[in-house]
Amino acid sequence: MSSTTHPTALIAEDEPLLAQALQAELARAWPALQVLGVAGNGEAAMAQALALQPDVLFFDIRMPGVGGLEAAAALADVWPQDGPQGKPFPALVFVTAYDQYAVQAFEAQAVDYLLKPVQPERLQKTVAKVQLALAKRAPGAMNFEATLAQLRHLLAAPAAAPTAPSAPLRLLQASVGAAIRMVPVDEVLYFEAADKYVRVLTAEHEHLLRTPLKELLPQLDPQAFWQVHRGTVVRAEAIESVTRDEAGKLWLRLRGSPARLAVSRLYAHLFKAM
Repeated sequence: MSSTTHPTALIAEDEPLLAQALQAELARAWPALQVLGVAGNGEAAMAQALALQPDVLFFDIRMPGVGGLEAAAALADVWPQDGPQGKPFPALVFVTAYDQYAVQAFEAQAVDYLLKPVQPERLQKTVAKVQLALAKRAPGAMNFEATLAQLRHLLAAPAAAPTAPSAPLRLLQASVGAAIRMVPVDEVLYFEAADKYVRVLTAEHEHLLRTPLKELLPQLDPQAFWQVHRGTVVRAEAIESVTRDEAGKLWLRLRGSPARLAVSRLYAHLFKAM
């Protein structure tokens, strides 16, 4: 918890009235909690969380641009962990309109959540749970690794009703001007999210897909393709080397590509030998 006697929090919610309502309910349920700020989108939430280093994050799941779950994962990737000033990663509470699959994912990972509109009785339970977590928590890799594992599983959870598993994708339909080029998946070295597109890199060409990476990933063979960053998926067999820089960050080199690809903390467990 913070060095002062008061725990601190940051709220990320793109609807001002809902943000005000949550802040008012928190003031009643947890008078000692200091809400340091309210962010209206995921990018602002990440910036404020890094600057303010609160004890608790209340992140709305669905916000324009970067959603709450993606914002929490990106924040975990850059959260300062070293040195005496490094604070433990904040306790996470996600706020969502009722979504059966999101709720199931939160419960499976023991991550607390609040349903909109926030009910005082439910908020009291959340406050008690967070207070207990803060009282037990201390700086250390074990707590942080547990949080990373939770975020990994939540990001991989289905956003809609699960469908019957199908055979992995074999061909990609990539845009080339006004034409469509069929690209064999076996030739792909890595995929990289870029704005509204996904860049598809082979040893000789770069193609663009209009399919978001999150939709593409379940169609790929998980043994053949590994996600190493929230925006990067690589062919495992193409990995030539993994190096660690002075800051402790992992980087990949692929056979047949000059690219140097970053590995986020979320997926560093894939390279335990490092």
